[in-house]
Amino acid sequence: MHSLAPVVAILFAAVGVITLCRAVKVPAMLGYLLVGFIVGPGGFALIAGTDQSQFLGEIGIVFMMFTIGLEFSLPKLRAMRRIVFGLGAGQVVVTLLAVMVLFIALGGRPLTGFTLGAVAALSSTAIVSKLLTERLELNAPHGQMSIGVLLFQDLAVVPMLILLPALAGNAETLALDLAIAFLKVVLVMVLLFTVGQKLLRPWFHVVARQRSGELFMINVLLITLSISWLTELAGLSLALGAFVAGMLIAETEYRYQVEEDIRPFRDILLGFFFITIGMRLDLAALAERFWLVFAFVAVLVPGKAIVMFAVARTFRYRANDALRTALALAQGGEFGFVLIALAGNLGLVAPAIEQAAITSVLISMLMSPFLIQQTPRLVRLLIRSDWVSQAADLHQILVSSMMRNEHAIICGYGRSGQALARLLEKEDMSLFALDLDPERVREAAAAGDAVVFGDAGKREVLLAAGLMRAKVLVITFADTHASMQILRVAQTLRPDLPIIVRTVDDSDIDLLREGGADEVVAEVMEGSLMLASHALMAMGVPMNRVLRRIRSVREERYSLFRGFFRGITDDTLALDDSKQSRLGTVLLAPGAASIGQCLGELDLGALHVQVRAVKRKQGRVIGPDDAFVLQADDVLVLLGSAEHLAAAELLLLEGV
Repeated sequence: MHSLAPVVAILFAAVGVITLCRAVKVPAMLGYLLVGFIVGPGGFALIAGTDQSQFLGEIGIVFMMFTIGLEFSLPKLRAMRRIVFGLGAGQVVVTLLAVMVLFIALGGRPLTGFTLGAVAALSSTAIVSKLLTERLELNAPHGQMSIGVLLFQDLAVVPMLILLPALAGNAETLALDLAIAFLKVVLVMVLLFTVGQKLLRPWFHVVARQRSGELFMINVLLITLSISWLTELAGLSLALGAFVAGMLIAETEYRYQVEEDIRPFRDILLGFFFITIGMRLDLAALAERFWLVFAFVAVLVPGKAIVMFAVARTFRYRANDALRTALALAQGGEFGFVLIALAGNLGLVAPAIEQAAITSVLISMLMSPFLIQQTPRLVRLLIRSDWVSQAADLHQILVSSMMRNEHAIICGYGRSGQALARLLEKEDMSLFALDLDPERVREAAAAGDAVVFGDAGKREVLLAAGLMRAKVLVITFADTHASMQILRVAQTLRPDLPIIVRTVDDSDIDLLREGGADEVVAEVMEGSLMLASHALMAMGVPMNRVLRRIRSVREERYSLFRGFFRGITDDTLALDDSKQSRLGTVLLAPGAASIGQCLGELDLGALHVQVRAVKRKQGRVIGPDDAFVLQADDVLVLLGSAEHLAAAELLLLEGV
């Protein structure tokens, strides 16, 4: 009989450690790795590192690469061929040869040197793609370079897996094996990109017409896993197949729905993958071969970064992008474990070197989140041209804005920012926009729009944009964290400047206003106002009354619309759902502690809860005052967060 105790212990450790990581602003990935060590053979040995658990973790990588594939398209991949087959091939070949030559020079066997070089040439697809996605750097130049190199590394695993057995034994069939593998790869890729692309869209149409979310989700899983399985049959990795599946679906109109549906599977299983990696850490092996492991790590991480930087510069990529890519890829990869295990079984690597190599690859993977997190600081420290680039950007902003006075600074030039700019231009109002999307800035600037590339959260950028001369500052993107940073800078430099902020709903209105926003425009609330105004006019309410009502609601900061009755079909509109205000009802059944008391005596305001209405048999009382006396069978409509509503219900029913 199986026990749930290990599973409960793992979940308990995961929740505790990940919560701690979030609190101290450390990547959650490190938490999963730590959980793996705690529950694995090197810790409390709550779970064994079986093949089944390893495979389940690999499925997490599959869904991660599938999500990345959704961000790409076939034209985009064709445009990246120089990165994949140029930069990627250069990195793999140079790294492999450099490690091999170094090992032979130190007196090692050539075959062992080849194996260690192949292991060093590979990076962690899971770690790099996860961190780049979290840091919103996937579409940045170094993000594209990193993903391109990782794709070639996945392709390079195939000949490596063929070469190792051939080098260990009879190499007579090596050429034939490589030719067959190459033909299989070409055949599968041609099949997927020609036949697959033609079949996928009509098949998704058939599934979508059934109007079943469950069927749609099953179909997504079927497509993802079946294409991954096909590439595995061809000798390629599951992750590469998932990437191809994502690219194929990205060409359809179902891309965004698929991305939303797949996220829960991806995050949970990818977390499990990192737990399985953490389970590999063996402190006893580390202590026994400390100096050998130290030497391997000292060569692997900085050596690989130097090689990657040199190769990228050879291909004439900018120094700062080359260094960011080098630091992102300066770790061993999950396929390195496969190569080391295979080489050990074939006798190409001595047991001591095998254990040291496994431990050093694992340590390099543990170092990677810290290294990537410190990348901006290291780039500024090591690359002088990065300072020059920043100075050039500031100079461009300063030159573009110096002729503007009493203008509007628009932070974010997406759809909302562009719509605002057009309205201001219609009124002949001066404006200046900042945005962090280089492609959008380039296209908009070419069309004559007053927009430049710049981070509005930085003091120097806002000053260069003419903050001291501006008449208003508008934040047009719904990102509370970024908005608070801009508010802090603007309030320090120009506390008198009116600031208007966009947000999704009412959950962060008070926070943004406390941060210095003069007006907070909530998308959901404004949408509700427009719906209400059209409905009122359709029902015969005069236009002046409708406008007066809308103005009244806005002046009251949407208090009429604050909170709503939640259902299972509601999407979470805020990052922290528990903090959102919502409406809740409490029935005062006979015997409830609050019956006969006035609302003022209960002081629900101290619990951060408002009484919006009380429903009785005689009718509905809107906004009852403090003198209102509660009776049996009253239904109170309350507004507050989930936690505060629970406390209010306890007070009303039990008096505590």
